[in-house]
Amino acid sequence: MTNYDHYKTLAFELNGRIMTVSFNRPEKLNVFTYEMEREVCQFLHDGAIDKSFDVVILTGKGRAFSAGGDIEEWMLPNVMDPGSVEPTLSKRTVFSMLDFPKPILAKLNGHAIGLGATIALYCDVIFAAEHANIADPHVKVGLSAGDGGAIIWPQLIGYAKAREYLMTGEFIPAPKALEIGLINYCLPADELDAAVEAFAQKLLKGAMKAIMATKMTVNLGLKQIATAVMDASIAYELLTVHSKDHAEAVHAFRDKREPVFTHK
Repeated sequence: MTNYDHYKTLAFELNGRIMTVSFNRPEKLNVFTYEMEREVCQFLHDGAIDKSFDVVILTGKGRAFSAGGDIEEWMLPNVMDPGSVEPTLSKRTVFSMLDFPKPILAKLNGHAIGLGATIALYCDVIFAAEHANIADPHVKVGLSAGDGGAIIWPQLIGYAKAREYLMTGEFIPAPKALEIGLINYCLPADELDAAVEAFAQKLLKGAMKAIMATKMTVNLGLKQIATAVMDASIAYELLTVHSKDHAEAVHAFRDKREPVFTHK
């Protein structure tokens, strides 16, 4: 088994051939810092070659799966410096998810927002508690949906619905997400763990080499789309990172008020 003791923002629990990986910033609703996203990428590399498990359950500690990006980190002075932005990190995350050979089951114990939603939606099978909401609200903070959401949402629910939800940043309750095909299962919170465990065990009883090969074959089409779209998606987000509307959204968050956008 690979040693994961050096990870700071992820927690690991091996149970038989199942590895549960948890976002581990519960006091912050598991919002993503750059460090946490880098560690997700690192796990997808380490875990791919770890022979001690065959199935991953991805979840969050505490009340949320992940509440998205860490706006407090965005407010640091160096973040608004164009030279400080790490645009390839989102690209590495998306392609690392698509290249990871083992099945990943997303267990949404709570809200999955922004980058949290993106990572959840790139998982292979998605289970959500009934009280969870899913959203990609980049536009609500003056940003283009550039971390991979513009790729995966249309593939799951079609372009018309994807445009609606990505352009409004609307929160989608888990029952509605199930209805439109965004997720696979919606369950009462007290049934979530058992359902995910049962599905993981079903996979483990199957022909794992064939299951992994099937996953990688299905992902080939997504990789083609991601290759065509991801660089432009990141570029558009970088344009909006340095917009006045995004700066206004960050200041509004700091001041605990609604942003007033000027379309600049």
